[in-house]
Amino acid sequence: MMEDEKHMQVVAVAAPEKPEPAMPHATTVAEFGDAPVCSAPYHSAASHLSACCHGGAKMAFLAYSLGKREINQYFSIKNAKLLSVAAVILLTLFHTVSRYYGGGDTCEWLLSSGRYLGETVWQPYGCMMHKYKNTEAKTCLAEKRVAFVGDSRIRQLFYSYIQIIDAAQSADGRKHENILFEDRSASVNVDFLWYAEVNNSLKERLISWRKDPSIKPDVIIIGAATWSIKLHGGSSEALQQYRANLTAISLPLEQLAEDGEVYWVLQDPVHEEGLSDNRKMITNEQLELYNKVVLSTLNSNKKNSKARVRFLGALRQAAMEAIAQSADGLHLPESTRNVAAMVLMNAVCNKVLRPTDGSCCQSLPAPSLLQKLMACVFLGSALVFLVLHALGHNRPWKSRPTPPDVESGEEKKPATAASPLNHKAPFQALSKMGLIMVYFYLCDRANVFMKEQKFYTHSTFFIPLIYMFVLGIFYSENSKETKLLNREQTDEWKGWMQLVILIYHISGASVVLFRLNFLVVVLCLVMDRPYQFYYFVPLVTFWFVVIYATMAMWPQIRQKKANGSGMWHVGILGKLLGLLLFICFFAYSQGLFENIFSVWPISKLFELNGSIHEWWFRWKLDRFAIIHGMLFAFVYLVLQKCQGLSEEKGEPLFSTRISNILLLISVVSFMTYSIWASSCKNKTECNELHPYISGLQILAFILIRNIPGYSRSLYSSFFAWFGKISLELFICQYHIWLAADTKGILVLIPGNPLLNIIISTFIFVCVAHEISVITNDLAQVAIPKDGGALLRRLLVAGVFTLGLLLVSRSAEGIQGGGH
Repeated sequence: MMEDEKHMQVVAVAAPEKPEPAMPHATTVAEFGDAPVCSAPYHSAASHLSACCHGGAKMAFLAYSLGKREINQYFSIKNAKLLSVAAVILLTLFHTVSRYYGGGDTCEWLLSSGRYLGETVWQPYGCMMHKYKNTEAKTCLAEKRVAFVGDSRIRQLFYSYIQIIDAAQSADGRKHENILFEDRSASVNVDFLWYAEVNNSLKERLISWRKDPSIKPDVIIIGAATWSIKLHGGSSEALQQYRANLTAISLPLEQLAEDGEVYWVLQDPVHEEGLSDNRKMITNEQLELYNKVVLSTLNSNKKNSKARVRFLGALRQAAMEAIAQSADGLHLPESTRNVAAMVLMNAVCNKVLRPTDGSCCQSLPAPSLLQKLMACVFLGSALVFLVLHALGHNRPWKSRPTPPDVESGEEKKPATAASPLNHKAPFQALSKMGLIMVYFYLCDRANVFMKEQKFYTHSTFFIPLIYMFVLGIFYSENSKETKLLNREQTDEWKGWMQLVILIYHISGASVVLFRLNFLVVVLCLVMDRPYQFYYFVPLVTFWFVVIYATMAMWPQIRQKKANGSGMWHVGILGKLLGLLLFICFFAYSQGLFENIFSVWPISKLFELNGSIHEWWFRWKLDRFAIIHGMLFAFVYLVLQKCQGLSEEKGEPLFSTRISNILLLISVVSFMTYSIWASSCKNKTECNELHPYISGLQILAFILIRNIPGYSRSLYSSFFAWFGKISLELFICQYHIWLAADTKGILVLIPGNPLLNIIISTFIFVCVAHEISVITNDLAQVAIPKDGGALLRRLLVAGVFTLGLLLVSRSAEGIQGGGH
């Protein structure tokens, strides 16, 4: 029977109507696509309306079914992947050419342009700006001297800069004099030197720094023009004199830039209506003339391209939106000055500290030894595949049963019989994975694509969320089975949860283990990230092993034994109690926990940034989740044995009275928990309570979703499709959807955030699906059915992993010795 006809039968059963006598003009619904004819001249108005509405409902349902069919016919995953490949190639070429001809210096991007996200968050063009804390600033500037040289505007910038180092600092009212700041704990010196004009006195200071390296600043921030305009009434002669004086100091400045950093602050706009009478001659037109002189005079020595004075022009753009808030029309509001100070801190410190979320002014790190080895592995696989393909090797592997579904363990039942894998298939899969890893590397480790900071607004979170759930409802279908938490329903659950996580992120047995870890291990090697960085996979892998070990431990209790005697149920409960005590013991022994997981080579799997703390936090937060899950599975099997569940289609899970009571309790529990979680103010206290009460929320959702028979009989194929690749979506988002290890957003389409998120999401989903296919193909080859062969391969995998850890340890030792 056609799927549409099945849907129509369900609708008919749900809303039966009394038969009416046949009439010459009775309501008729033709085959798909014909319009209903509503005519009842001999009926009452009520009957006429009923017939028309009934026909309209049928036509609406037919249109809905046909719409889905048309979409599915023309928009297949194969076509989508071809489009994504074309998009990746074109975008890579576009960004490469743009950087080559248009300039790819992220420091220039940081200093020259940007925009506000909202009202206070500054976004440089094409790169990410790190928000420095005082400890980071002190570390970067330790044993360094920074000099701010100029007028009152530079003095304001000086105060904003030292407030990053020491928040207690503030303007003390001193004017027209030098101001010195020193942080003795880190040996940081930041000075303000009063030079209101570009003149001979300033030239002598620059020359003295050049002659005596002991007093020369490591970083110089300089700028002046307003006093020249004010004192000379904005005359053209004053502008020419400014050009001559600037030419005189250009050589000393460029010489200081040879082994230091020099930043010239371009003049910001003024609020002309707010200027006092003695400053009325300082117009925006005059300031632009002086800026043009600076840009045309400095860096005129083409022979020495390394000795460049950098221009801070981003402050001009930031000031345009805030200058109207200036108290005197000349000096910038504090928020704008803070933006400029943070831009300067990023320009100076990003190349030193290399923060993950500070991509501006960072050079590419050299590939590590493990990254080079992985490149060789993928290249070697591609060569072997090409050789086998050229020689015509298509002999299949030994016949074996259809591989089980990597998550459920159930046998796959494809519509058509899949051909067995041939000898070149694994190498073809590895070659595809290699090409995908090239894209990962270009997105998040190479300076090819741009990156921007994440910024939360209600619209960027809730509009995609609503759109997603509308699509989920649109793609609702009858479930093939109506058991409690059937496979289609769990796929749906994983799907909508993963999509919610993705939206949240972008706005503020052996086969299972293979799928869980294959992608993550490859990414650890290619992207040079620790295993614990992808915390979800280590967490799930650890608890999977714990559950497997618990159930495999003597006495092994299988379902046949449990069904034969109730005493075996007591044995299972005893195992669960032992597992609970084991978890509680470690949960209240943090020192012992950290000592065990800090031992090499275990530490290499669970440390992040040299600490085990993140693993401890993740482990403790969900430590009772497996107890909740195993206990639920136990109760479910007992109820099935006792025939306490009714899982037939359309029937409630329990008797009507019990179902209603459980539904009421579940709805109240679900709403109570949701209100508590959304109103929680203290994150630490909430995290402490979470392990104990989160199971109630999950159980409430399961009962709400499964007690009503009609609810259990439907599922969203849209969410279920995403649920089947939820693991790949979760891992891939780190590098090809988000950026800078989830700190920012990947920018494929500059200047159009909406189009960028559409294109990047499309490519991201296609890549995640292809990785899922590749992993499943490789699992068929890598995981044999024979227990002995499986043990041998696990041993080889263990030796290989240990070898990689030893190589990594040796490389770190060599690198540390080099420093």
